[in-house]
Amino acid sequence: MIALIQRVSYAKVVVAGVTVGQIEGGLLVLLGIEKGDEDKKCKRLAQRVLAYRIFADSEDKMNLNVQQAGCSLLVVSQFTLAAETNKGNRPGFSNGAEPAEANRLYELFNENCRTTGIAVETGIFAADMQVSSTNDGPVTFWLQV
Repeated sequence: MIALIQRVSYAKVVVAGVTVGQIEGGLLVLLGIEKGDEDKKCKRLAQRVLAYRIFADSEDKMNLNVQQAGCSLLVVSQFTLAAETNKGNRPGFSNGAEPAEANRLYELFNENCRTTGIAVETGIFAADMQVSSTNDGPVTFWLQV
């Protein structure tokens, strides 16, 4: 399971011309789910994302996590993160979880985040989404469990 997280000052996801998720500040989480991922990994990754200290404290050091900074999450499923890119000029997608299982784990990830009280906005699983964001920093990290 992979989370590409970006500290953003703004992010939104649009499906068929309608904004389905939007945050004014926090983390844009692009979530990739691979074959063999399970509930335990999902919970661990959610914990890591929420605990990751990438927001500035009063001394402008990256010491605060998303909750301490009073921010939100926008979580977008992105199966392309599980792509095989080691050879050739075209990605392979056989490492990605089957859609039904990926959707279940995507929803579980979101629920694991929400149970902490943090505001979580989402895209729509498997939809054609347009994601817009302003990366703050830029700050981007790849987390994998």
